[in-house]
Amino acid sequence: MGQGRISVSVVLETSYELRQRLPEHLYPAPEYQGLVKHTGGCHCGAVRFEVWASADLHIFDCNCSICKKKQNRHFIVPASRFKLLKGAESITTYTFNTHKAQHTFCKRCGVQSFYTPRSNPGGFGIAPHCLDEGTVRSVVIEEFNGTDWEKAMKEHKTIKNMSKE
Repeated sequence: MGQGRISVSVVLETSYELRQRLPEHLYPAPEYQGLVKHTGGCHCGAVRFEVWASADLHIFDCNCSICKKKQNRHFIVPASRFKLLKGAESITTYTFNTHKAQHTFCKRCGVQSFYTPRSNPGGFGIAPHCLDEGTVRSVVIEEFNGTDWEKAMKEHKTIKNMSKE
C-alpha cells in the first residue's frame, strides 16, 4: 500500500446476527436502530454523557457572537437521545439575549461539551470534539449564518427540526 493510505475492512451484520451476538441489555432499543451510542465529556472528566446519533455527523459551524468567540461547532440531537452520566453539580450555565440557549460548561475546566441551542430548545447541541474516539465514521460541516440568526432560521432547511424524533 502507498504511503499515507489506510486499509479498512468492514463487516456488516444483520440485526438478527447482531442480536444473537450481543447480550440483550447491550442491544439498541428499536428507536435507536441505525444510530451509534457515542460517549464523551469535558477535559477534566467531571462531566460525562452519552448520546445516540448517527456515526456520520452533520456538524453546524455557527458564526453568531458566542459561537464565534468559543469556536463552537455542534451537531443536534433530540433530548431523548442524550443522557448526562455524571457531573450535574459540575455544570454551570450562561445565557444572554433571548435566554433560550443554555450554554452549559464545566465549572472546573471550562469546556462546553454540550448545550441547549436556541434553534432547538427540545434538544442538545453536542460538541463533536468532546466525543470519545472510535464511534464517528464521517463528518460533514455546514456553515450557519448566526450573525443574521432570524433570517438564517427562516431560510435553513433542516436545523429547526434537528431535535424532533
